[in-house]
Amino acid sequence: MDTLNPHRQALLATRERAAMDPDYHFRRNPHERRRRALAKLDEAPFGWAHIHTVIITGLGLFTSAYEMFAINLAVTMLGIVYWQGEDSGSGKIPFGLEAAIKVATLAGAAIGQLLLGWLADRIGRRRVYGYGLMVIIFTTLAQVMSSSSRALSMSGLLIFWRVIMGVGIGSVYPLSSVITSEFATTKWRGAMMSAVFAMQGFGQFAAAITALIVTVGFKKSLESAKDVAHCTGACQLAVDKMWRFTIGLGAIPACFALYYRLAIPETPRFNFDITRDIIKADKDVRTYLRKRRANGTREPLYTPPIQNGIPDFGPKASWSDFYGRYSQWKHGKVLLAFYGLDLNNSITLGAINRTGAKNVYEILYRNAVGNLILICAGAIPGYLVAIATVDKIGRIRIQLLGFLMLSVFFAVIGLANLDQNDSGLLALYVLTQFCFNFGPSTTTFIVPGECFPTRYRATAHGISVAVGKIGAIISQCVFVPLVYRGAKAPGDAPWLDHVMQIFCGFMFCGFATSFFISETKRQSLEVLCGEMDPPPRTQHAYIRDEIPLRAVGPVRVGNPVTVSAAPRKP
Repeated sequence: MDTLNPHRQALLATRERAAMDPDYHFRRNPHERRRRALAKLDEAPFGWAHIHTVIITGLGLFTSAYEMFAINLAVTMLGIVYWQGEDSGSGKIPFGLEAAIKVATLAGAAIGQLLLGWLADRIGRRRVYGYGLMVIIFTTLAQVMSSSSRALSMSGLLIFWRVIMGVGIGSVYPLSSVITSEFATTKWRGAMMSAVFAMQGFGQFAAAITALIVTVGFKKSLESAKDVAHCTGACQLAVDKMWRFTIGLGAIPACFALYYRLAIPETPRFNFDITRDIIKADKDVRTYLRKRRANGTREPLYTPPIQNGIPDFGPKASWSDFYGRYSQWKHGKVLLAFYGLDLNNSITLGAINRTGAKNVYEILYRNAVGNLILICAGAIPGYLVAIATVDKIGRIRIQLLGFLMLSVFFAVIGLANLDQNDSGLLALYVLTQFCFNFGPSTTTFIVPGECFPTRYRATAHGISVAVGKIGAIISQCVFVPLVYRGAKAPGDAPWLDHVMQIFCGFMFCGFATSFFISETKRQSLEVLCGEMDPPPRTQHAYIRDEIPLRAVGPVRVGNPVTVSAAPRKP
C-alpha cells in the first residue's frame, strides 16, 4: 500500500503539488530561481522603482560633488578670513596650503574608494552606502563649526576634516554606480547610470549658485572693501559667514539620501552571489518590482520555499581568486583601462585675467558666475547628451569620440597661442568640459559598474575611480603650479599652453586604452562578466505568472538555461 511506502507517498505528494503549482520544481532549483529572478530585473518595464533608485543614489553623488566643488569656491573666502593683516598676509591663502586643502579631500576619497569599495563586497552595498553618507554629514558639520586657536590652526583643522570627509565621499562614487547597475533594467541601464552621474553636475551647479546667493546677500558689507587685502571688520565677518554657509548646506541632501536609503533593499545580486541567501534575494526582487493595483494597494507576494543548504553559484570572493582572475590579460586589461583626469576649473579661470573688479563683492561675484558659465554651458549639457545617447550609440563609441575631441581641443588651446583675455580661450574650455562629461567622465563611471563580477564589482570599481582620484591629485599638485611657473604678475599663466599640450597627450593615451574595453550596452551583467553565454535570440524574458516555463536539460552555473513556453495544464 502507498501508506506503507514513504518514498512513493512523497513522490505522489510532489506530483500533486507540481500539478497545482507548475513553478514548484523551478522554485526548488536554486540556480533556476536565481536565473529567473535576475531575468525579471533585467527585462522589467521601466517604472517608478527605477526612478526611485536613480534619485536615492543620485543624491549621494549630488552631495559628494557639492562638497568637492564648494571648497574650490570657499578657499578665496578662507583667505580673507584667516590670512588677513600684517602678520597673516594680504587676504590670500598661501598656494601650498590651498593645494593641501583641496588635495586632502581627493586623498581621502581615494582611500575611501579602495577601502569601502572592498567592504561593500563583504557586508553589503546598502549598508556601506549609508555609512559613507553619515561620514559626509558629520564631517560637514564639523568643518562649519571649526575655528582656529593657539594650539590648532584653521588650515590643520580643515585638512583633517577634509581627509575624513573624502573617505565618505569615496564610498559614494562606486556604490552609486554598483547599486544602480544591479537594480537597473538591461535596456535602460546606461541611461539610469548616466542620470545618477549627471547629479554630479547639478551638485557643482548648486555649490556655485549657493556661493552666488550668499555673495549677493552680503553685498553691502562686501562693497565696503576695495580688495581682499582691505576686507576687515564687517566685510571679514560677512565672508566668515559665507564660507560656512556654502559648505554647510551640503549636509542637507546627504540627510535626505540617508533617510530614503531605507526605502530600497539590498541588491538581489549581492544576496544571490555573495551571501547566497536565495530566499531574501528572490523576495527582494518581487518587492522591488511589485506594481500597484488600481485601488492603490500592492500586488501580494508569494512565499518561496524554505532554503535547504547553501547553493553553489560559483567561486566565492578571495584574494587568491581575485589574483587568479585579474592576472589573466583578458580580465586584467579591463581593470587597467580605467583612469581619471581632473579638469580643474581654477587652472583656466585663474589664468584668464578678470581685471576691473572694484571691490570684494565683484571679485567673489565674478568667481561664482565664471564657474556657473562653465557648468551650465559645458558640464551639464554633456551629462544630458550622454543620458540620451549612451544606450543607443554605446559606451565605447562615446568614450572614443570624447577622448578624440578632447585631444583636438587641448591641442588647439596649447598651440593656438591665444591671449589670456581672449573669449575664445573660455569658449574652447567650455567645449572641453562638454566633451569630457559627455565622454570619458561618464563612461568610466558606467562601465566599471557593469563589466566586473558581482563578488568584486564594488572593489574593482573602487580601484578604477581611485586611479581617477590619483590623477586629480597629480593635476592639483603638479600641473596647477606648472601653469604659473615664471609668472611676473598676478594672473599671468606663462605655462598654460604647455600644460594643455601635456593634457592632449593624456587624452590620446586614453583614446588608445579604450580599445581594451568591450561594449556593454543592453547585455546582462552576468553575460558581461563571463558567468553565462549571451542568449541565442532576442526575446522578452520577463516571466509572466500566466505562462510557466519548462527547463530543458540540466541547470549549471555558467550555462544559460534554454526555456520554452508551455501551456498551463487543466
